[in-house]
Amino acid sequence: ISMQKFNIRQLKNNPSTALAAARADDMVVVMNRDHPQALLVDLERLGVPDLPAVRVALAVSLFQNSAVSAGFAARMAGIPLPDMLTLLSSQGIPLTGNDKAAAQEASAEMQVALDWLAKPAS
Repeated sequence: ISMQKFNIRQLKNNPSTALAAARADDMVVVMNRDHPQALLVDLERLGVPDLPAVRVALAVSLFQNSAVSAGFAARMAGIPLPDMLTLLSSQGIPLTGNDKAAAQEASAEMQVALDWLAKPAS
């Protein structure tokens, strides 16, 4: 197993270098005060049989935990926003939370989805 290590400062100052290292090597160890804190592993290198499904699951989880918007989750999953909204709804995940800004963003995203659905098929 090939591995590089980066301390938190290096990761903060140049995350693209750490990501490139994770892409090139098996993994990158992130050190916090000379103690291993985290691992960076490029998803492509994991060799999972259904990487698109892993991306969707990560996107759903991040949305459910209010870490990303539905629009960002859709882009992350590589699926259209209306499909992401349908998926989230089908899993019983509320599309809005208690955060007013998030609720407004979700409302705007829903309007984009409705506008998209209203377009005639080409």
